[in-house]
Amino acid sequence: MNAIDYFFGNTYRLDKPFLVGREEISYRDLYISYNHLAKWINEMVGTDKHIILLSVNNLFFVKMYLAIIKSGNICIPLDPGIEKENYRYIHELTEPKLIFLTREVEKRLELNSDQAWYPDTLPSSAENYTDEIPGSEFDRERCAEIIFTSGSTGKPKGVMISHKNLIANTSSIVEYLQLTQDDRMLVVLPFYYCYGLSLLHTHLRVGGSIVFNNSFIFLGGVLKSLIDYKCTGFAGVPSHFQILLRKSDSFKQTSFPDLKYVTQAGGKLAPVFIDEFRQAHPEVRFIVMYGQTEATARLSWLPPEVYDRRKGSMGRGIPGVELKVVNEKGELIRPGETGEVIARGDNIMMGYFADEEGTKNAIRNGWLYTGDLGTLDEDGYIYLTARSKEIIKVRGKRISPKEIEAVILALPEVIDCTIEGVEDDIEGEMLKA
Repeated sequence: MNAIDYFFGNTYRLDKPFLVGREEISYRDLYISYNHLAKWINEMVGTDKHIILLSVNNLFFVKMYLAIIKSGNICIPLDPGIEKENYRYIHELTEPKLIFLTREVEKRLELNSDQAWYPDTLPSSAENYTDEIPGSEFDRERCAEIIFTSGSTGKPKGVMISHKNLIANTSSIVEYLQLTQDDRMLVVLPFYYCYGLSLLHTHLRVGGSIVFNNSFIFLGGVLKSLIDYKCTGFAGVPSHFQILLRKSDSFKQTSFPDLKYVTQAGGKLAPVFIDEFRQAHPEVRFIVMYGQTEATARLSWLPPEVYDRRKGSMGRGIPGVELKVVNEKGELIRPGETGEVIARGDNIMMGYFADEEGTKNAIRNGWLYTGDLGTLDEDGYIYLTARSKEIIKVRGKRISPKEIEAVILALPEVIDCTIEGVEDDIEGEMLKA
């Protein structure tokens, strides 16, 4: 089954809005639009081709993301603020047949390509479609998307995610969060990031709604969106919660009558901030989660009901995911000992694009070696202690120190340079040269 057919399996006939806010569209209209665009893409390039998508969160991104994957091609969503050098590297590596982007991004990257398509050059979506969902025999082992993250060598690594991975991850998240069509998520996380994409996938599946806010620096607008659009959920990385708690003058005092839960991933948030949030808003469930791009998004979660007894824990494996902590010999550690967290499940990536050696190092005997060090308690709850890989997480984004070092070393006054991650009260982790 094509993952897009799975997302819309129960919702494609709905006239209710999926996207709410400055841009709005119903499930039915979105279904018609992306199917039309998918057919158009097929006619241009066929299937199994790489297609780059560069845009902030908006209706254009949603339509093209769905259309690319529905067409049987491979979507490569990239940060619209990507550095020119990294863009050139990814473009040369993946050899995309099409590029969908906004003109602002094209101008910044100084692109001049006949592969490029923009929101105002897309075909109209006036064509009608039947209510049947085709593609049930589609091979779900095929690659659906490649998500690029920083690699330990300094070059971005392309994580290949299959249709099976997307379906498994979405199904699991829907189950443990108990999402329904009544849920409405305020989305501040970008969709080129696996955590952000998981919000899109899960709410499409259950018939919920999403609201975009691409300007988190304006905290008043974020709080206003939560209230005005009656959002039931909010998802963030550590810096989002640290800023809300320490930089906003009104967050703790403001009432959010519709907000039922928040989720936190993208790095470890110090318990002091979680305690502060729970004290300010005891009626809101605070759900700690842990994951990686290599796991499509999610590996574990900590139910709020056990937080006080498991403070500092990343929880246990989500439905369908098996987690273990092993020593350097691959043997299970005892409670209290430290080892590497490894994971197995249908959500584990296919591998790294054009990197056979990296794939072999990451996936061994069907297990993903996360590079995260941790320990277990007697009941199987995981506590992360450090990262073994040379990657630093800043605001949920994985950054290679080698990239920053290379820029600093290019300055004529600099002889040598080392970048390290340091704890920060607001950002969680920051770079220090």
